[in-house]
Amino acid sequence: VSVSRAIKPFAEPGRPPDWFSQKHCASQYSELLETTETPKRKRGEKGEVVETVEDVIVRKLTAERVEELKKIIKETQEKYRQLKKDAELIQAGHMDNRLEELCNEILM
Repeated sequence: VSVSRAIKPFAEPGRPPDWFSQKHCASQYSELLETTETPKRKRGEKGEVVETVEDVIVRKLTAERVEELKKIIKETQEKYRQLKKDAELIQAGHMDNRLEELCNEILM
């Protein structure tokens, strides 16, 4: 219950209402455990930190999220460049014949 409540504020738009239910969170976690390779135990010195399945899952999900964010940043930068280019063309008077069409696109 605490996990489902804690992650609810980070919901992405469009998620169904039961997405953060206890049952759904448990099934998602179970699926992650099943699809993640269990790290092999190493013999070593006492006090050595051994990587757990949870650590592997966190590292994997973190890497995936970083890639998603990089992609979003790249798309946003491309959109910004295009809008800046369009604004410069409008200010220079090269888009006067398309102004009405651009206004309609913005309104939509």
